[in-house]
Amino acid sequence: MLRPATEADIDARLAFGNDADIAEMYGKNRSDIPQLTREGVQDWVDWLMSHPHAWIIEKNGSPIGEIRLDNLNKADRRTLLALGIFDPSRLGQGIGPVAIAMVLAHAFRTLNLHRVSLRVLAYNSRAIRAYEKCGFRVEGRERETAFVNDIWHDDLMMGILCHEFVDPFSLKSGPD
Repeated sequence: MLRPATEADIDARLAFGNDADIAEMYGKNRSDIPQLTREGVQDWVDWLMSHPHAWIIEKNGSPIGEIRLDNLNKADRRTLLALGIFDPSRLGQGIGPVAIAMVLAHAFRTLNLHRVSLRVLAYNSRAIRAYEKCGFRVEGRERETAFVNDIWHDDLMMGILCHEFVDPFSLKSGPD
């Protein structure tokens, strides 16, 4: 289900385009959603291929999203999680939580991290449910951080600690 990005992902990503509903969940104004270009998608794939902790989310042989661990801090044993599903027909099927659980298992067991954090727009209830399903907790709210469709919206800061993680694949808690 998770794999490194390849050049073959360019055409698949271009075929999906930029869905307005999905882009809005990332804080884009509906009137400002850019058209995808081959050059832009090539840059995205090149960046993912060079990223040490980035994966394509694949379902039935088709790339449908990405997931990353960004800003990994080995001294403090923490990182930021970023997730994006770009195939609108795959939303709400439980794919996000499975990908999140896989990456959290890697973060806590393989990388020996203590904490994984993220930011999410407070109106992105689908994403918030997916994160909570995987054990993330809301740790704070940053008020009026995103001006989307002429309205100010809050960001939620969420996090999970290694001892809070329960891997649904092994049913074991994460190491401390």
